[in-house]
Amino acid sequence: MAQLEEAPKVSVQGRLNSSWIRRAFTGRRGRNLREYLTGYLMISPAVILIFMFGIFPVGFALYVSLHKWRLKRGDFIGLTNYTQAVDNLAYVFFFAIAIGALIGAWLFLQRIRKKAEENNDRPWLLALPAVLYAATVINFFRWIILLLPQVLDIADKLRGLDRTQEVFLQFLGEAFRAESVLPAFWLFGGLFLSSIFTGFIIARLGRNPRQLSYQAHFSIMWLSGVIGLLLLWFTYSQATEAYRVALESGTDPGIWPQVITIGSGILLLVIAWFVWRSAEGQASNRAFWIRIFGALILLVGGWLLIGELPAVIAAGDEDMWSGLKVTVFYSLGTVPFELAISMFLAILLFQKLAGSALFRMVYFLPYVTPFVASATVFRQMFSVRPQAPVNQALKFLGIEPLQWIQEPKGIFQLIGESLGADIPSWAVGPSLALVVIMIFSIWVFVGYNTVIYLAGLGNISTELIEAAEIDGAGRWQIFRNIIFPLLSPTTYFLSLMAIIGTFKAFAHIYVMRHEFALGTVDTFSVTIFLEFFDKTRFGYASALAFVLFAIILGLTVINNRIQGSRVFYG
Repeated sequence: MAQLEEAPKVSVQGRLNSSWIRRAFTGRRGRNLREYLTGYLMISPAVILIFMFGIFPVGFALYVSLHKWRLKRGDFIGLTNYTQAVDNLAYVFFFAIAIGALIGAWLFLQRIRKKAEENNDRPWLLALPAVLYAATVINFFRWIILLLPQVLDIADKLRGLDRTQEVFLQFLGEAFRAESVLPAFWLFGGLFLSSIFTGFIIARLGRNPRQLSYQAHFSIMWLSGVIGLLLLWFTYSQATEAYRVALESGTDPGIWPQVITIGSGILLLVIAWFVWRSAEGQASNRAFWIRIFGALILLVGGWLLIGELPAVIAAGDEDMWSGLKVTVFYSLGTVPFELAISMFLAILLFQKLAGSALFRMVYFLPYVTPFVASATVFRQMFSVRPQAPVNQALKFLGIEPLQWIQEPKGIFQLIGESLGADIPSWAVGPSLALVVIMIFSIWVFVGYNTVIYLAGLGNISTELIEAAEIDGAGRWQIFRNIIFPLLSPTTYFLSLMAIIGTFKAFAHIYVMRHEFALGTVDTFSVTIFLEFFDKTRFGYASALAFVLFAIILGLTVINNRIQGSRVFYG
């Protein structure tokens, strides 16, 4: 009894808090809350790692691209690096991103409205915590942007001092407590706690099982809308400032006419594409031909409006456009041949042939061999020396040795010279040095594509082929009407990965490139590398990296639109 009397007394407030917390995590809603919190806690380490090694490097590269950055951070120059690369096309691109973000916000709002009407919900109160969520995310990135210069300046502060851990931590603490950084952090923290508290209160008051989905949609809507408005204002201010500076220097940059005409032309081309696609679903021939005719008119109008593109390209960075041209040559010269040869070999190896397993391994070996090592061997094989293996083979056939990896002339130009024909400059084609790199790339990736095609062939039912053979179909008919359509998912995947890979290719190209080729093998990735390491133009190289990312993203979308609808999944 004495022990019971001496037990510590729990205050009324403590009992209330304990019962409030207990009620929050009990019952059906409490169980759902526990499940959500457990899930978020489980994925939080992965989210932190993705942010540190995925999102932050991309964001930091964007931050660098907006500065005049060589060996150290310079002044903020906005979109100057982008306009140096693609001239006024940069403003069109950023305006398009801003408008796309605003359209995305509108589409999310329409999705919320449609979902609410279907379920007879009234989710508009959930927009309040969503505003706080979006504001929290934006202010988090604002805090990071304000913190970055303070952290980067630590290297300058350490000059002439003992570089000990204590000194570094001291400067790091000063960076976090800087006058511009600390208020931003407190604002971010306040918004974070307010959003969590508001979301929790509304979740407890509401009994809608779809409220988390509504909050996510509202958050994305607000975030997309705010980003679109900020980017629209930023791009407009940058274009206006560039226009003012150009007028003060006595030149007319033609920024706004080019932005308006090129932007309108691209918009008309996009609308023409959708109108053309919508013609397929028309019930009557009259409606079909009206839409086709309208699409053609829009196509011609868009093509006329983007007539300013040659002038914009000419005003951009010559090395960048040359790198893009070389990359296009490299992609067109490798992807179709890789896929065709791989499909042919896969069909052969899929037959019950003796030693097919050995051939599969042999074809796959180039892919698993280190690229640098195999590229070095290829460089020696295609050397300009008369004793090089390839030149020895040409000598055996009675052909004069070629310069191969040192030849800057186009392949069609060389063929024309051998035939005594004069080839115009626009039709010279890729250089012979680039053709050698194409051969290497085809040799390397054919094995990988063959293995993937073999897996695709294994998923095709033999009953279909046997039924076609019974009906009298030949091998070509079986391939055309059965095998090729059923391999379309595999072809779609391989073509997508191959196109992305050719635009990102670097290692073997850099190993095999030669200065005597005069830059005719310098792809976009090599150009970025040279700008970064040779010229130490970190800001401009980062801007080029984002230009390459935009090109790859655009090609991926186009490939998905063109091939995605033609994929047959059985």
